[in-house]
Amino acid sequence: MHLPKAELHLHIEGTLEPELAFALAERNGVTLPYATTEELRAAYQFDDLQSFLDLYYALMAVLRTEDDFAELADAYLARAAAQGVRHAEIFFDPQAHTARGVPIGTVIEGLGRALERSEETHGVSTQLILCFLRDLSAESALGTLDAAKPYLHRISAVGLDSAEVGHPPAKFREVYEAATALGLRKVAHAGEEGPPEYIREALDILGVERVDHGLRCMEDPELVARLVADRVPLTLCPLSNVRLRTVDKLTDHPLPAMLAAGLHCTVNSDDPAYFGGYAGDNFDAVRDALALDPEQLRTLARNSFEAAFLDHDEERRARYLAEVEAYAFD
Repeated sequence: MHLPKAELHLHIEGTLEPELAFALAERNGVTLPYATTEELRAAYQFDDLQSFLDLYYALMAVLRTEDDFAELADAYLARAAAQGVRHAEIFFDPQAHTARGVPIGTVIEGLGRALERSEETHGVSTQLILCFLRDLSAESALGTLDAAKPYLHRISAVGLDSAEVGHPPAKFREVYEAATALGLRKVAHAGEEGPPEYIREALDILGVERVDHGLRCMEDPELVARLVADRVPLTLCPLSNVRLRTVDKLTDHPLPAMLAAGLHCTVNSDDPAYFGGYAGDNFDAVRDALALDPEQLRTLARNSFEAAFLDHDEERRARYLAEVEAYAFD
């Protein structure tokens, strides 16, 4: 679907398509444990979040140089633009790269090269969000933020991702306080596999402005009422939810109920190379599976621009919102 939209929940490492993985592996002398792109794509089937993460981290071995990261980001932006994305706020996982010897500057400068030319090349404005891996220590997160300080001109916000269960947001209070002091915006994954209480912690202890996923808020009516009253954006990822068994079937997805409750929902792709679709594909999927009408789809697109970190450029936000209102559905 080409409906103009912002993508607010996108892991750049999760856009690594098998074809690019093999090309980078050959360029960097990395041997992948798969013989063909078809065999690798067949491996993109998962039982849960952890089984996905195991493959996700293993494939990062092909990313070594600034050129690799720039090529990865450029490939994503081209696909996103073709599906109507006008603004993208992109997550990256520096600890997953520094742990294997890739300097944080290599990662950020490589991504930054692609992002700084994105508007001219693809018509997509961008921001970069540094994510901490929650299954690593709080000390590691603090060290990562410190290492990123020379590159803060390229970073808009911090986030929290990776294996959720057993790693509550409260663990990262100190690094989020440090990020606040640096003037960075704040988001966090919460309520995907973790309980509704993790959403509360993300709001109350970390001070996040958006909740990534947040599906399990629906188990807690008081929390839903709070999220509605405070208009806290939730960055939902429907195809991801099905692939990771958070939702059994797309027809079971709570998105319609969430919209009916007045929650500020957006639709995003998460890790599109692994989960079967980019932003427009997710819009198409929920339209078809959940019988969403054009006004509901327009609301989701409108929500995405309203939730974007575009406070410094309200004229741009207004322009994007006008594109949503002018869009003609087939």
